[in-house]
Amino acid sequence: MQLFKQQTNPDHKALVAELYTCYAPAIMMYIRRQVPSQEDAEDILLEVFTVALESKLLGKLNEYKRKGWLWSVAHNKVMDHHRRAKHRTHTNLEDVVEDLLEDEMDAPELVALRNEAHAQVRERLLSLSEVQQEVVRLRFAHGLRSPEIAALVNKSEAAVRVMLSRALNSLRGIYNMDGEEAHDGR
Repeated sequence: MQLFKQQTNPDHKALVAELYTCYAPAIMMYIRRQVPSQEDAEDILLEVFTVALESKLLGKLNEYKRKGWLWSVAHNKVMDHHRRAKHRTHTNLEDVVEDLLEDEMDAPELVALRNEAHAQVRERLLSLSEVQQEVVRLRFAHGLRSPEIAALVNKSEAAVRVMLSRALNSLRGIYNMDGEEAHDGR
């Protein structure tokens, strides 16, 4: 750290600060277009101006060459970032969250609750008439539409829709709006 302080004189620091003020926003936009994350772009920008602070050559260049030098360093730092990224494995946070949620869905407590809910739905299904059970099975287990179901059960399409609606309302009666069991005396 002492070596770094000896190399950077106040004039050089002022020069780099002036360059930062003039060129950092544009260089940041360039870097941001080249890398996927804002944090990586900020890190690269910091690296560019760290190199500028450590450079003995920068103070000897004219204004136009300084600008070109900064842009070259920015380009090289972006390329370095891409080279390093090839060797790193990245995991998206969204993928990890999905895996965690899948693991949670297999938790014994949730499996037991799901099984209980399924048992309640099966019980309620058995309380429906045989035609309603058949209509629900054809619609949801086989994915058929009302006209197709109507042809199979020899009913009108309107009758099938009414049966489906009544059956689903009966099944929804298991739960109230909050997702908790309704206590309707069954």
